[in-house]
Amino acid sequence: MQPVSPPSQDPRGFLETLFAAAVARADPMQVVAAYLPPRPEGRLVVIGAGKASARMAEAVEAVYGLCEGLVLTRYGYARPCQGIEIVEAAHPVPDQAGLEATARLLDLLSGLKPEDHVLALISGGGSALLCAPIEGLTLEDKRAVNAALLASGAPISAMNVVRKQLSRVKGGRLGAACAPARLLNLIISDVPGDDPSEIASGPTVGDTSTPEQALEIIERWSIDVPEAARAALERQGEHGPDRVAPGDPRLARSETRIVAAPAQSLEAAAEIARAAGCEVRMLGDALEGEARDLAVTQARAAREIAEGLAPEAAPVLLLSGGECTVTRRGQGRGGPNAEFVLAAAIELAGDPRIHLLACDTDGVDGADEVAGAYAGPATPLDTAEQALRDNDAHGYFGRIGGQIVTGPTLTNVNDFRALLVLPPV
Repeated sequence: MQPVSPPSQDPRGFLETLFAAAVARADPMQVVAAYLPPRPEGRLVVIGAGKASARMAEAVEAVYGLCEGLVLTRYGYARPCQGIEIVEAAHPVPDQAGLEATARLLDLLSGLKPEDHVLALISGGGSALLCAPIEGLTLEDKRAVNAALLASGAPISAMNVVRKQLSRVKGGRLGAACAPARLLNLIISDVPGDDPSEIASGPTVGDTSTPEQALEIIERWSIDVPEAARAALERQGEHGPDRVAPGDPRLARSETRIVAAPAQSLEAAAEIARAAGCEVRMLGDALEGEARDLAVTQARAAREIAEGLAPEAAPVLLLSGGECTVTRRGQGRGGPNAEFVLAAAIELAGDPRIHLLACDTDGVDGADEVAGAYAGPATPLDTAEQALRDNDAHGYFGRIGGQIVTGPTLTNVNDFRALLVLPPV
């Protein structure tokens, strides 16, 4: 571990260093190899989907050499592979490239035999990248559903129920398509609780959700889905679609391993902070809810800590992960991490002792090519409240130089939030 300057010398640089450490801990090139068994005899097919999946494929071939397979990732997230084909498609709203690649993925799995092996590389983002609408739905319907879900403020677990029930690959259906071959799932978690059935809407693991639950979620969150989607869910409830529940015989020869998760990345940041003399307080790696509400809660906690710090006390670092949401009411583009920072900065009102950063570990906060934002005592707040009302946190921090831009990180363990409380001078 390289030495880090005291956090009081460069608070923003210190927080960015912690975020970089969190991302590095989840790099597939660092974590995948330990979970790979010896290369199996016979045919091996590598499949995958997600923002980290191309990097995972690169890591697999670093161990196994040339492999057969097809992996979908987000535009800009491709990696060079020897034999595995990498296809880029749109995220967070699917496109034609994702639709066509998913069809090819299913074709690749057809005709597998019991002696064959499938290695599935799954990470966050796979929900949008894997696109195979159920009967009665078009690509435009799926695009409209995804856009409505993202604007609704519903938690990721609720969004995924709807996505699963409108898909021919999510909710274990891609895993069922691998039968009778043996299936090994290597998964990078980007969801609270690290539940494999929630990551990328669980394409290769059993699922317990139902069309009726999807309809209830649409009503509860007032999600404006196309009528075709609502009708398809109602038909599924009537006729009992092909569901892949835990214990389904088609998954009997499957195994699942989580290779990277939010808690590990938070701990990587904590190690550096402790070495720099901070007292670290973990607030949890699975926090959910409205970004602006969580921001107010954590900002108040940070201020309370600041008021109790003596001049000789150690700095206190509050760390948390999970996945916040934004209910979009204005004309901005949302971004839960940037909105978290904006709402917290407003609550702190320039408190001279507190600095904060929140970023998505995949380098994309919401739909923008921006990881997140930083705010501190000098952050201007003159138009901040209007920006928050407009859900325009990205625009606001872009104007004042508060954006954190990393480019593709090639991994995804979701949100990283850090509030640094410095003792009084």
